[in-house]
Amino acid sequence: MQPTAIINLVGLSRSLLGPHAPTLQSIVERGRVRTIRPPLPAVTTTVQSSMLTGRPVSGHGIVANGWYDRTQAEVQFWKQSNRLVQGEKLWHVARRRDPSFTCAQMFWWYNMYADVDISVTPRPIYCADGRKLPDCHSHPPEIRDELQQELGLFPLFRFWGPAASIESSRWIAEASLRVHARHRPSLMMVYLPHLDYPLQKYGPGHPAIPGEVARLDELVARLQRELESAGVRILWLSEYGIEAVDAAAFPNRELRRAGLLQVRREQGGELLDAGASEAFAVVDHQVAHVYVRDPQRVPAVAELLSAIPEVEQVLDQGQREAMDIDHARSGELTLVARRGAWFAYDYWLDDARAPDFARTVDIHRKPGYDPRELFLDPARPLIKAGIAWRLLRKRLGFRALMDVIPLDASLVGGSHGRVEQPEAERPILISDADLGRGGPHDAETIDATAIHDLALESIFGRSDAAGGAGTERG
Repeated sequence: MQPTAIINLVGLSRSLLGPHAPTLQSIVERGRVRTIRPPLPAVTTTVQSSMLTGRPVSGHGIVANGWYDRTQAEVQFWKQSNRLVQGEKLWHVARRRDPSFTCAQMFWWYNMYADVDISVTPRPIYCADGRKLPDCHSHPPEIRDELQQELGLFPLFRFWGPAASIESSRWIAEASLRVHARHRPSLMMVYLPHLDYPLQKYGPGHPAIPGEVARLDELVARLQRELESAGVRILWLSEYGIEAVDAAAFPNRELRRAGLLQVRREQGGELLDAGASEAFAVVDHQVAHVYVRDPQRVPAVAELLSAIPEVEQVLDQGQREAMDIDHARSGELTLVARRGAWFAYDYWLDDARAPDFARTVDIHRKPGYDPRELFLDPARPLIKAGIAWRLLRKRLGFRALMDVIPLDASLVGGSHGRVEQPEAERPILISDADLGRGGPHDAETIDATAIHDLALESIFGRSDAAGGAGTERG
């Protein structure tokens, strides 16, 4: 077996390469760069699941980063169990090829309880007094303790939120190198999210972006040096490309004005009452699943939402089936934003009625993805002093709401989820020039599902990869 690493440089596209990224440029020049065609929606968990199963969305069931559970009448975002991903994964096929195959999964999503040999993933500690403490989860459990003893606690608040920075990707890179040096897995998968933060916050054309790419390039250089010296072949890839946005759409507000979305009031705020609603949208960047209780209302809801200027497509079940992205977890309708727009989850009509979690970093309670969590509210000039005061109160044992996130959707500079993008903005795969050469994935543009087979080819060679993929995947 050829030891292989798949390193996910989130948000990387051809348009971001240049003299500020000398290591990446050198890798491109000596190898081959290809465009990846992601599934719809082009979001983290959906694309990763397509890569690791080789299946379309209809086969693995990850229709977005979150969806509505009709049985529990709850919207659930950013769950972590690998059992949510349907179908066998890359490591199952590889293990059948050679029982001595081992796999380490470092921070790719749906990592908990994956039947890999080693896994490490973010897992905060949620205390009964309301505190959220940085931590991570690992298998075997002792790896978590070893890594945090050597590298410090996983920097959770640098992984997401207003303080997100290169520090979290640096921790993941260093942890990955330690895991590799000690365990020598046949396949290592590493997730480096750094570019996701500034690209969403500022947009890809912002003057700060080359410097952020340069910071990532330094990590790339370290990983390349250490892994290649250990005889590892590296596949560098990204999940999606991020485009500039200048408008947000609010489909839930339109559904509420039409009397289809219901709320309940608690302590002066409003909560989406999904189980009581005739229709509501679960938004995820530039795509939204719309759940409609009465099938007879679907055409009317589609007509209502298609009138929103920022909506480019309203896909029904038949259209999704034709695209191989339909699944029982999908909404009755799927919205796709026009270029330059994204979907906000807001369902209240008066900001004074926003729920308390709307102004906090709370990825689980919000019924949709919220990129505003990357910002501190610019309308509050003394906000950093306020944060220090809240942290002090928490340390003293008092409850304190960290309500520092803005509601202003116009702050967001970049988004993703659409699949129709200019070539230079799409996700890419950088690999050895010979990988896939002359095989079924030798095109300059490949589907995200092809990563499954290309990884097997890297590990086992062409003949074994062909036997392990496709026919065995079912």
